[in-house]
Amino acid sequence: QVQLVESGGGLVQAGGSLRLSCAASGRTFSSYAMAWFRQAPGNEREFVAAIKWSGTTTYYADSVKGRFTMSRGNAKDTVYLQMNSLKPEDTAIYYCATESLRQRNKPSQSPTAYDYWGQGTQVTVSS
Repeated sequence: QVQLVESGGGLVQAGGSLRLSCAASGRTFSSYAMAWFRQAPGNEREFVAAIKWSGTTTYYADSVKGRFTMSRGNAKDTVYLQMNSLKPEDTAIYYCATESLRQRNKPSQSPTAYDYWGQGTQVTVSS
């Protein structure tokens, strides 16, 4: 059974930092891209960042580029999202997900391409 468990969310002031973690089990995650998405109340789920199955390349939404960094643990079954210079508009529930297609050349930015999701972790940035 595939499971993704996020942690590290919380309340932080604007300009602060948080580090999210996602622990995965039940699949050979070294063969699948993983991604972070977020969803604010009343909004659709949006792409934040992704890392290629090989761990060699990361991709970011324009809104977080230069502030967020996604990385993968040595065992390839944990991913992290380091979030710096947080803004109130970053407030959302953050989800990690694993892509359904094995060893895709470039991770998709569409949530429909991801078949397993964590339960989400709340990030709140106060102004």
